[in-house]
Amino acid sequence: MSRLDQVLDRIDAANAADPTQEAGEPAAKLYGERMSAELARLVPAASEVLQICARGQHVERWMLAREDYPEGRAGYLAWRQEQGRRHAARIEGLMADAGYGAEEMAQAGRMLRKEGIKRDAEVQALEDVICFVFLRWYFGDFADGRDPAELLRIVEKTARKMSPEGRARALAEFGLPEPFATAFRD
Repeated sequence: MSRLDQVLDRIDAANAADPTQEAGEPAAKLYGERMSAELARLVPAASEVLQICARGQHVERWMLAREDYPEGRAGYLAWRQEQGRRHAARIEGLMADAGYGAEEMAQAGRMLRKEGIKRDAEVQALEDVICFVFLRWYFGDFADGRDPAELLRIVEKTARKMSPEGRARALAEFGLPEPFATAFRD
């Protein structure tokens, strides 16, 4: 078994412990599989490190509850930053166990902490994949019952995170209604 397959299998095994179920599967494992599928579609020649980061982007996410942080934007951002740090440390450990070197592990850490978004092509590719997975699999349920103005702000933030190529592709693939589509044109 290749070292890539070893890491992907270990991520899946870790995420199989997620107590939250979605479509009859552990939610974190399903999310990782969706990330890998979207990456393969959007970036067919993705590096091993990018493949690992896509699959492990939410590794064991349920272990750090959002409720453990204060309400509001500041609490959310602190939780998300800690999640990125935890995901990076966990993935770096799995990569070390499979024989990856320090440089590859450091690269994965930067990607999972979102360091270099808009400046590093692989960090940006990971962010585009994250946004595609959100739009394809989670946006409908997320949008249900939300205030339209709040939802528009969230869609605008999502679009700003994406590369120009990612925004154009999302606009073409998802057929977003106005005013959401406008956020992807800017």
